[in-house]
Amino acid sequence: MALSHDRNAIDFAQYQPRHFRWALRDRVATITLDRPERKNPLTFESYAELRDTFRALLYADAVKTVVITGAGGNFCSGGDVHEIIGPLVRMQEAGDMQGLLDFTRMTGDLVKAMRACPQVIIAAIDGVCAGAGAIIAMASDLRLGTAASKVAFLFTRVGLAGADMGACNILPRLIGAGRAAELLYTGRAMDGAEAERFGFFNRLVAPETLAAEAEALAASLANGPSFAHAMTKRCLHQEWNMAIDEAIEAEAQAQAICMQTKDFGRAYHAFVAKQKPVFAGN
Repeated sequence: MALSHDRNAIDFAQYQPRHFRWALRDRVATITLDRPERKNPLTFESYAELRDTFRALLYADAVKTVVITGAGGNFCSGGDVHEIIGPLVRMQEAGDMQGLLDFTRMTGDLVKAMRACPQVIIAAIDGVCAGAGAIIAMASDLRLGTAASKVAFLFTRVGLAGADMGACNILPRLIGAGRAAELLYTGRAMDGAEAERFGFFNRLVAPETLAAEAEALAASLANGPSFAHAMTKRCLHQEWNMAIDEAIEAEAQAQAICMQTKDFGRAYHAFVAKQKPVFAGN
């Protein structure tokens, strides 16, 4: 299916991507990276298709939350050595700086698309979560992990900077500057317990319940005030560059907009009636 920025042309219920699995149930979309024999590495094509999918989700009213995970007990091993690293080395040897820059900008566009889409993104992480896989987890809004998971920003191991796809901006905000610096300089792996202690994982769950717990969390958010959740996500992202006075004003405007939604009234009337509110996202 060709993706379009025309919201009326997108039918995510019928979406069949070529480079990962997609499922949509009860307003929760699940993206599964599905090359388990190689621990779910990314290719040029899967990078681009993920980027385009998250861009298109900006117009997907039927999708309220997204779970991203990997098949076969691993999340994602990063860029495929043979299908990405090898071609990039050949570009370097040929002096193709423009080709290298086109690639790095394209991978960064995936993170931009994830941060710009209004849906809350939940990464469900087991096993290997390395390189670009760690970046995708980092760029998600919430992260569930297992004790067996291994998260590594291993760019320095292939002679590259830890500064990749926004890592030097986002990772310190999640776990602190000192911890982020260590991980980005050394490329070492965090196990699940350390990732939770650092605050990278929101919580640890058992491998056998990871999918169910991620879907349950996604469903609870999808059934909540999704317009307000999208506003929270936008403010969390935009306020990184604001001073406190600007942030307070931005949140005053954001909250006033949310007060105009029917969900705000639904919550009040449900409270008065001593009932649980049923939100509709508008």
